[in-house]
Amino acid sequence: MTETRTILVADDDRAIRTVLSQALGRAGYTVRATSSAATLWRWVEEGIGDLVITDVIMPDENGLDLVPRIKRVRPELRVVVMSAQSTFMTAVKAAQRGAFEYMPKPFDLKELLAVVARALTAPAVAVPQEDEGETERLPLIGRSPAMQEIYRTVARLTTTDLTVMITGESGTGKELVSRALHDYGRRRTGPFVAINMAAIPRELIESELFGHERGAFTGALSRGVGRFEQAAGGTLFLDEIGDMPPEAQTRLLRVLQEGEFTTVGGRNPIKANVRIVAATHRDLRQAIRQGMFREDLFYRLNVVPIRLPPLRERAEDIPLLARHFLDRAKAAGLPGKQLDQGAVDRLRQHSWPGNARELENLMRRLAALYPQEVIGGDAVATELAEAEPVAEMEARASETLEQAVERHLSSFVAAQKDGLPVRDLYERVLAEVERPLLRLALAATRGNQIKAAAMLGLNRNTLRKKIRELDLPVVRGLS
Repeated sequence: MTETRTILVADDDRAIRTVLSQALGRAGYTVRATSSAATLWRWVEEGIGDLVITDVIMPDENGLDLVPRIKRVRPELRVVVMSAQSTFMTAVKAAQRGAFEYMPKPFDLKELLAVVARALTAPAVAVPQEDEGETERLPLIGRSPAMQEIYRTVARLTTTDLTVMITGESGTGKELVSRALHDYGRRRTGPFVAINMAAIPRELIESELFGHERGAFTGALSRGVGRFEQAAGGTLFLDEIGDMPPEAQTRLLRVLQEGEFTTVGGRNPIKANVRIVAATHRDLRQAIRQGMFREDLFYRLNVVPIRLPPLRERAEDIPLLARHFLDRAKAAGLPGKQLDQGAVDRLRQHSWPGNARELENLMRRLAALYPQEVIGGDAVATELAEAEPVAEMEARASETLEQAVERHLSSFVAAQKDGLPVRDLYERVLAEVERPLLRLALAATRGNQIKAAAMLGLNRNTLRKKIRELDLPVVRGLS
């Protein structure tokens, strides 16, 4: 007969204790519940329980402070931490102090039961050592479900050196996440070095990354130290990795495979002692299909993917972010401001094509230009109306093909909503895309249908059929 596992639950909220006791009991576990950290600690010392589920804030002690004590006396006992605080630092502290998992409140019971099952069956691992000098800085802001998942992922990654790929639209905070991975990770005592691939001339990227020897090229009057050497012992952040030229992609792949590199013009290999965090706003899978990005490099970089949601997907975080940016503006010397409910409501309605960066700029502008201490909805509406065209142009300049198509399709569907041709919408949309695509391919090949078919990946006869069906003009004999 299989022995029933015992779960220890500590939470000062009676309703939480009741819900957890009933759910865990139905799942076949024995449950002991308490509102006291002292009682929980006594049970642990007595050797009772196979798993602990504890809240952070309790009347007699912080649940996070219990975790390292539990791990010292009973290293095999897994601890799941719950918290209504739902901040990035709570997740990081839980991971660094040895918690098996962090669950923000309110939690999903099915997810919690899945975590319990994993905790009771997962193999034992070494407990990470907490940094006693940690601070309460909050590099990431938000309590939406999307941000909670990012907090949990980043918290887990602070105890590893795995390579990370961060994707997201411009202004979503990709560098903030990369810095959080460094500042709270195992390499935090080393340097954090960032390089933006889109900002460096392609002929200089290899030298910037790997360094060069004296005389390696015209103008190389002395040895140059590259970013890999500068970041030794720390983290190298490769921003806009999608803009890396093919020749540099090949060298980077070799570094990731072999763990060493040579300088431009050099012969002696140098050990690559860095953690790589890459980021891009581009769709790299599409770039692979277009032959612009190496598939093998993508899989080397995409060990742990993190997608940052655009601000429009986490509108519940907007008031918290706005308050944070107003506080930063005040700390920078601008007048202190507050937002009334009308202003908050207007912020929630905006689509935020520039994401958190656009919101921060708006808060700084409101703090600088408006004399009243409490900003209303009219002021927000005025500033958004004046800034919207510029923000949209900036956002569209960096959007992917998929994002552009989605934007146009949203407008198309909205315009058709009164008499929507439900039965042939798919065919109509494909036809709208197909016509300009074929037209551009024919123009690029000067009407040469063989070359156009090869460019499109179509059979020549299929292309001819589509040209007839779409009644496309073809200028022949120019190539």
